[in-house]
Amino acid sequence: MAYDRERRSAPTAAEREARKIFRQAEAKEALTDYAKAQKAFHENRERLKAERLAREAEAANRTKAG
Repeated sequence: MAYDRERRSAPTAAEREARKIFRQAEAKEALTDYAKAQKAFHENRERLKAERLAREAEAANRTKAG
């Protein structure tokens, strides 16, 4: 194992640039996935809130009418 580390040379400029671009692409993809998850969460929360408000309004109308 130590022998492999000794044989390994420093990355070339092209390798460093490729790694940099690859990391940037991964970060962008992760942010995109995060944004999609956040959007889905907020949409679901708003849907559930609307359903709850509708149930509460219906219950209030029943108590007034009843």
